[in-house]
Amino acid sequence: MTELMGHHAIVTGAGSGAGEAIAVALAEQGAKVTAIGRRQAPLDALASRWDRIFPIAADVTDSEAMAAAIAKAVEKHGAPTIVIANAGSAESAPFLRTGVDMFRATLDVNLTGVFNTFQACLAKMNQKQPGRLIAIASTAGLKGYAYVGAYCAAKHGVIGLVRSLGLELAKTGVTVNAICPGFTDTPMLHRSIDNIVEKTGRSREDAEASLRDVNPQGRFIQPEEIADTAIWLCSDAAASITGQAISLSGERHE
Repeated sequence: MTELMGHHAIVTGAGSGAGEAIAVALAEQGAKVTAIGRRQAPLDALASRWDRIFPIAADVTDSEAMAAAIAKAVEKHGAPTIVIANAGSAESAPFLRTGVDMFRATLDVNLTGVFNTFQACLAKMNQKQPGRLIAIASTAGLKGYAYVGAYCAAKHGVIGLVRSLGLELAKTGVTVNAICPGFTDTPMLHRSIDNIVEKTGRSREDAEASLRDVNPQGRFIQPEEIADTAIWLCSDAAASITGQAISLSGERHE
């Protein structure tokens, strides 16, 4: 399919999980995709399978590195029209054992990383033309979860940023939205399950079930579902959708 032919999409955290699925889906729709991540090897592996995907290694927490990466992408493929800020990480700890360094690091990746990505890309976008800024947030931006206070704070911040920027850009051609998945079958989820097993001594099956059962549908969200939602937000059908936090979790959120 070629619905997004002529578009230049930038995806962060594209080396695995949801970011990889989104990059592939955009390429399948005809977009040229700049795949950004901290590790070069998985980006190169992804690009070797898709001739529309071009890898650039950069850390979203470093504003200068991101500005340089986006400038390089623009020089090669032109101004971006689609930006997916997907990079993120999660660590769990009781609040009183959450050190300030861990708190800041979590905000840096999950919130400041979105800020850096959006700011570097928006500066290059033609706001008179249709464009999309999409943050991959989490249901942790819509409600609280125990033992991940830093992550919830960061993702709530992402939702606030999206709502604010959506209003700011409402009279332009650029929409701003967040996709909020529940627990998703990605390497980050598997690390969380490993952490539960290590800290509680529970079996892996019990640890998986404790997270899977949060979804009333009794399953984990698949990365391809996030990618499909992103593709819809990039379509002409979603031209009036902006400032929204779309729950992709099998449950209703206010």
